[in-house]
Amino acid sequence: MQQPDVPMPFDSQALVAAAGGTVERYWKDRVVFAQGDPANAVFYVLHGTVKVATLSPRGKEAIIAIVNDGVFFGEGCLASQPLRTATAVAMTECSLVKVKKTAMARLLHEEPKLSGMFITHLLRRNIRIEEDLIDQLFNSSEKRLARILLLLARFGQDGRPDEVIANLSQETLAEMIGTTRSRVSFFLNKFRKLGFIEYSASSEGMHVRPSLLKVILHD
Repeated sequence: MQQPDVPMPFDSQALVAAAGGTVERYWKDRVVFAQGDPANAVFYVLHGTVKVATLSPRGKEAIIAIVNDGVFFGEGCLASQPLRTATAVAMTECSLVKVKKTAMARLLHEEPKLSGMFITHLLRRNIRIEEDLIDQLFNSSEKRLARILLLLARFGQDGRPDEVIANLSQETLAEMIGTTRSRVSFFLNKFRKLGFIEYSASSEGMHVRPSLLKVILHD
């Protein structure tokens, strides 16, 4: 699974203008686009969290990415992708800029700053895919869970000591790291007892402490 993207400094006004000055809002669990839909637009997350997942012919879901503020998704349409190969669903209340394929292609051609930023976005995504492969091949499920939580919390991006991430089900976390729900439950309880995370059944999110990094660094 591709891990959460790192947001990049970017003035979104150009995208909003290209989209006709409109920002689309999605409630939690609302589908942004579905697998098999025409691939005719690129999306930019102003606020919120979106899950991108694909469904096999046998009905098995695989999570491709979790995207947050300041990140593009659905850019496959720019590479002549005719239909969506995955479904995007709002995991929280979201504000998204939807830019039609033709408008996005024109912006990339006419705006060097946007074009450079978009290329950086694609390169970072490629690097993360390589890191995901290494993570799956060599790291334990405990380290993979710690890594995904830190990435969801954007560890090291803005210097804040604690982050709160949207609640994710244990089944979703298990899909993301390739293990069972029971193993995720075991490690989450362990992390909580060690003070690396903080959450409760009634909580709106999970606090992820920077100290969780110890799990990844420990051999």
